[in-house]
Parts: sequence; structure tokens; C-alpha cells
Amino acid sequence: MPMSRRCIPYTPRRHELSETTFALVSTAGVHLRDQEPYDLAGDNSWRLIPGDVQSSQLMVTHEHYNHSHADQDINCVFPIDRLREMAAEGVIGGVGDKHLGFMGYSQKLRDLYERAAPEMAKIIERSQADAVLLTAG
Repeated sequence: MPMSRRCIPYTPRRHELSETTFALVSTAGVHLRDQEPYDLAGDNSWRLIPGDVQSSQLMVTHEHYNHSHADQDINCVFPIDRLREMAAEGVIGGVGDKHLGFMGYSQKLRDLYERAAPEMAKIIERSQADAVLLTAG
């Protein structure tokens, strides 16, 4: 399928928020400290982040935005602790077992659109998540 600039179709929510389990997908360059950093020249790879991750295990590799606040509190760009708090309060149904981080800087847009994005979507579709919270840096 060739690249297209069509609008993303509206997708109505299937559950009330209090019954919805969320996964995080971030373009902010978030990954586990022991995972390989992103290629700062442009990278369409992603890092799988487990649902039980501690926020102290996360870091940012990205030079195309100022992530000094995220370096102090990763929840600025990857609000895993905030989602857990909302789940504990019953605002949302839960936090998914898989999350994804990738670097939202790439000159390889066709590869991102045709290969990487569909592969990332499959990972989330096969997870416990009902919905995705997409964050940017």
C-alpha cells in the first residue's frame, strides 16, 4: 500500500474509561536503561517496555527536543506512574502489560508508515490494552 495523507478515521471508544486498559506509546525516545539507545541520526526501531516497569528504569535518548524535564521525571513524556494512580483510583480500568517507546525523528517516512507502525500496532493489538495513550517529546 503506498503512503497516503488520508485522515485517520474516527474510532469510537468501546468501553467506559473505568473499564479501559491503556498502553503507552511514546515518540519521545523512551527506553529501558539497559536497552540499546536509539540512533540519533534517525531511527524507526522501537523498544518494548514491560507493563511492570519502574519509572526509575526508564530514560530518554533523543536530541531533537529538550528532554531535561523528562530526565528529572520520565512521567513528563511517559506517564506510567500517573496511569497506575488513575487505575488505583478507578478512573481507568488498568495499565497494559506492554508499552512501546520509539524516537519520533526519522527521514525514512515510508519505512515508518509501511513497516514500523504496522508492526508496533500488532504488538499493542496482542497485548492486554483496549486503548493507547500516545505521547510526544
